Formats: sequence, structure tokens, C-alpha cells
Amino acid sequence: MEISLADIARTIGGKLIGNGNKIIRGASCFENADKDHIILAGSAKYLNRLDETKAGAVIVPSNFDTSSISRDMVAVENPMADFSKLLEIFYPGPKVEQYISPNAVIGDNFISGNNISISHFVSIGSNVSMGDRVRIHSGVVIEDNVTIGSDVEIHSNVSIYARSQIGSRVIIHSGTVIGSDGFGFAPDKEKYQKIPHTGIVCIEDDVEIGALNAIDRATFGETRIKRGVKTDNFVHIAHNVVVGEDTLLVAQVGISGSTTLGNHVIVAGQAGISGHLNIGSNAIVGPRAGIAKDVPDNEIVSGAPEMPHKLWLRVQNIIPKLPELKKKISELEKRLKKVEEK
Repeated sequence: MEISLADIARTIGGKLIGNGNKIIRGASCFENADKDHIILAGSAKYLNRLDETKAGAVIVPSNFDTSSISRDMVAVENPMADFSKLLEIFYPGPKVEQYISPNAVIGDNFISGNNISISHFVSIGSNVSMGDRVRIHSGVVIEDNVTIGSDVEIHSNVSIYARSQIGSRVIIHSGTVIGSDGFGFAPDKEKYQKIPHTGIVCIEDDVEIGALNAIDRATFGETRIKRGVKTDNFVHIAHNVVVGEDTLLVAQVGISGSTTLGNHVIVAGQAGISGHLNIGSNAIVGPRAGIAKDVPDNEIVSGAPEMPHKLWLRVQNIIPKLPELKKKISELEKRLKKVEEK
């Protein structure tokens, strides 16, 4: 693909600096770019080294002082997001064309839109419906009464249990299980009685689910992943959890049953959230945090048990000093004892 720098600036809504007629044929990383490539320099780490790259053009922040830089550039408000848009232009995903493998097994009353692709060894139950341009990779299992929207991609070896609902423009990566039973067992003397899970999982539009996620169906009602949520690999979302819009769940996060997350929440890697809690909108949960109580809107918490992030930083600063503090306290106790003896 070839596109002029002026067209790039118009496409991403940036300010052109330099030769708008320059032809760009690809996007690349800082170190490996050629003269017909455009790169991202969104931070000081790269902005201070622009003389080291061979790239023909650079995406820079709009507040970057370009007066002393002799380069063709496009200045934008959000460099990372706008560079990502360029990547989609230069390297679009494969076009979905109508194809159903003869090795696929499809149940009764299957309804689909146009240009669906169903690969080898896919198993689809009865009364399943899906929209246009759905791409299902090999080894996927979709059980009865599942609904899937348009422009969905389901990667290999995903399992979607019965009655789950998947919106449009959803990506589900390999090995993920959607709609398995929640972990519910009632003590019965010396045994545990399994609690049936009769609800569903509902995944709204524009969600991306990482590899090897487990999203449990509700005991009653639904487990809901709202619009725009993005999950990393190895995330577990338990029964009846609600994850608010545009929330990010980083690798190895675990969320216990019946907890509700607001919108625009960030939960960092390996954090665990207990059940029946409310995590407020715009909250940030630090890595490896253990959350045992509600978190208000806009709060940043860290540690296990959780505490305000600034307090946690002070605690972490004190911990390495504890041996020295203990030694000083012991010395003070000895001196005090001598004073008391006199």
C-alpha cells in the first residue's frame, strides 16, 4: 500500500509538518524502519533519538517542539492510538469470505449472515445464530442456542457453552472457555452439594477476550462483560460478575462471584478481587493486590489487603528499614531500662 503523508495526516486528524507529498509504504518500529516507513515516537525515550532512525516520517505528540527538528512529521493528540489506526490501514486483517469446511459439524436450525468462515473441525450445536463476516477458527465448540453478532473472530479451541450471547466486533483468543459453571458448592455435612448454574454469559460489542480466559455462567441471571472491555491472557471472571464498559483486566486477574466493576476500571496483573464487592468507575487496582472491600470511584489501591496507593508506597518504603528500626528500638529499650534501674 502507498499513501501520502498528507493523506495520513488527514486520516488520523493530525497536523502535517514537512513534505505532504512524501509516499509512505508501511509502518515500522523505531530501530528497523526504512525511508518509506512511518514510526511512532510518543515519549521522550524516542523523541530524543530521532536522529538515529532511518524512518521517512514520524508520529509525534502535538505538544512536542518541532521547531529545531528537520523531519517530516505528523503531530497528534494521542500518538499511540493514532499509530494503531495507521497499523490497521497498512496491515488490514484477512477479508472474511464465505467458507464452511466439510469437516465442520453444524446442528439443526443454524442461521448465519453473509461471508462467514467456519474452519476445520468446528462443532456448532442446534439453534445457533450469527451475523455477517464471522470467522471461526479450527477446533472451536459452540453449544446449543448461542447467539453471535457480526464481525466476530473466534480463535482456535475456544469453547462457548449453551445459551451464551456474543455481541458484534468481538475477538476471542485461543483456549478461552465461556459459560462454564461457576464454582458453587453448598456444605452438606461432610460433603459438598453442587449448586446448579442456570444463568448465562453475555458479552457485549467491541470486547476482546485474551487467551485462556474462563468466564463463568451465572447462578441465576447473567454474567455480563460490557461494551469495550479488554482482557489479557489467563483472566478468570466468576459467576454473576458485571464488568463495566472500557475496563482493562490484565494477565492472571481473578474476580470472584457477584462482584461489579464500574466503567473504565484498570485491574493490574495477578490482582484478586473478592466476591460481592463494588469496584467504582475509573478505579485502578495495583498488581498483585488483594481486594476485600469496596473501592470508591476514582480510587487507586494497592497491596493485600488493599489500601490507598500513596499509603501503600509509604508502607513499602518502610519495610526494608524494619531490621534497622528494630535494632534502634532494642537499643532504646536497653537505655531506658538502665535509666529506670538508677
